[in-house]
Amino acid sequence: MFVMGNSSEFQKAVKLVIDTVSFDKDSTVQVFEATIRVLGSLLSAHIIITDTKQPFGDMTIKDYDNELLHLAHDLAVRLLPAFENTKTGIPYPRVNLKKGVPPDSHNETCTAGAGSLLVEFGILSRLLGDSTFEWVARRAVKALWSLRSNNTGLLGNVVNIQTGHWVGKQSGLGAGSDSFYEYLLKSYILFGEKEDLEMFNAAYQNIQNHLRRGREACNEGEGDPPLYVNVNMYTGQLMNTWIDSLQAFFPGLQVLIGDVEDAICLHAFYYAIWKRYGALPERYNWQLQAPDVPFYPLRPELVESTYLLYQATKNPFYLHVGMDILQSLEKYTKAKCGYATLHHVVEKTKEDRMESFFLSETCKYLYLLFDEENPVHKSGNKFMFTTEGHIVSVDERFRSSLWEDILPGEGDSTHKTKPTELKAANFSSNCNRVPDERRYLLPLKSNYMRQIDRMENRNSRCCDAERCWERCGLCFRVRRAGGAWTEAGMPPGGWEALLPTHSRGLGSQMLLLGQLGSSSPGIRNDGLGAQHSIPHWLCKLMEWQCQAGQHLGLAGQTPGQTHPQCSAGSSWSRVKSTGRAGF
Repeated sequence: MFVMGNSSEFQKAVKLVIDTVSFDKDSTVQVFEATIRVLGSLLSAHIIITDTKQPFGDMTIKDYDNELLHLAHDLAVRLLPAFENTKTGIPYPRVNLKKGVPPDSHNETCTAGAGSLLVEFGILSRLLGDSTFEWVARRAVKALWSLRSNNTGLLGNVVNIQTGHWVGKQSGLGAGSDSFYEYLLKSYILFGEKEDLEMFNAAYQNIQNHLRRGREACNEGEGDPPLYVNVNMYTGQLMNTWIDSLQAFFPGLQVLIGDVEDAICLHAFYYAIWKRYGALPERYNWQLQAPDVPFYPLRPELVESTYLLYQATKNPFYLHVGMDILQSLEKYTKAKCGYATLHHVVEKTKEDRMESFFLSETCKYLYLLFDEENPVHKSGNKFMFTTEGHIVSVDERFRSSLWEDILPGEGDSTHKTKPTELKAANFSSNCNRVPDERRYLLPLKSNYMRQIDRMENRNSRCCDAERCWERCGLCFRVRRAGGAWTEAGMPPGGWEALLPTHSRGLGSQMLLLGQLGSSSPGIRNDGLGAQHSIPHWLCKLMEWQCQAGQHLGLAGQTPGQTHPQCSAGSSWSRVKSTGRAGF
């Protein structure tokens, strides 16, 4: 609510929490979920309320006495028993808020669940001046890191907290692992602890070495387009042929470290899956090109990456992606009292369930994607999102080191330590970004999108967009029956050479959009006389862009003119005469 500037509703919600919420309950919770959802939201709201600058408007609470911080402290204290009586320092996955660790608790936990507590616990420690919470979270991260494979440097996804043995030997970017990598980087961004960055850099390199399949460059070379797969942590051998929807967070993480071009390519892969189903199946088998687990619980990862890519590139393509996602949510998931989980992405059946992350992440990132004037975007990049989408400020309150030696020696007991006050590290508020001359270019060549085009539903009929395409002055490519792709009027330098300098970024964008739903913009004849139509979503986008005045007239032309090389017998005239363009 504060992101939308709705101070009255925000203040009502805060007062409701203060007056009614208590954690003194005989209830067993997941340590990870309670931390990122509940603890994170309490800390985020407290930070906003106590921010002297009030960037979102007046979000102060009358007579506020740190009640949310006290609630956060109380919850964290109730979670601490999960870190006790473990030989490795890796926490139990569940804890009873009143009684501690249940007697029948399992000794196995996932890497993400145990290793993604550092941001929230670290913020709490630094706000309280009590090192206990960050200490236990850091101990868990370092324990997991010490268990990585000597051969590959990879971590598994399920570990025994007493023995340190890997029960799940799968290493990937999805469920069980995802936020571990995310929080290594975000902990460094927030706290400035160099050790976090060193671990992240090493982990990222190991991911590139062993999880990334396909050709080395996204746009160039032979072989399959890049894909991050699930492998055996010890050998790097492929373990299965599915990816899960949680992996769609990774392009956003790549944006944060400046690997924007690879992020663009990977994002396009997940968006192609979305286009096929109007949602992301929980698991997608990239070999069979079909869902392995077909439900969609309104997850935010693709939206998050879309938002971050738009912030990095300012390419309007990502606004279209966001609109497409929004329309799918409205069409397939909207229910009488909210938005429902899709039980099956093909059949579009619903479940009576809406996860909290739909509001805290999916809706928030969609809103921010279209709200260019939001204070989040005018802060000089001084806000960061937790893994659950809660906003925290990156400022010197959190850049002070609590200790010099983060972990005590063997046999030392955990103790509370008053943090040493240090000046905030002198970090630039602006990260490295895509160079200005390339910001509007989507670096995707035709071969890449052609190779993942099979995920697009090719049976959608074309809207009446031929006039729009003619105004934009676009030629097409032609694939003759049984033959190879040929250029129809393609000049030296390719598509970009046809466009005036000020339009070349948009030209790349339009070329990409054509390829997202196709083997290439143009006519395809399958040798049996069948032609397939332009996907409706692509036609609508081109129509929208032309109406917005973003004409992509060819060099030396005015909108509405036909390029000389798009004359009779060309692909364009064939589209115009048949009213259909096949992909």
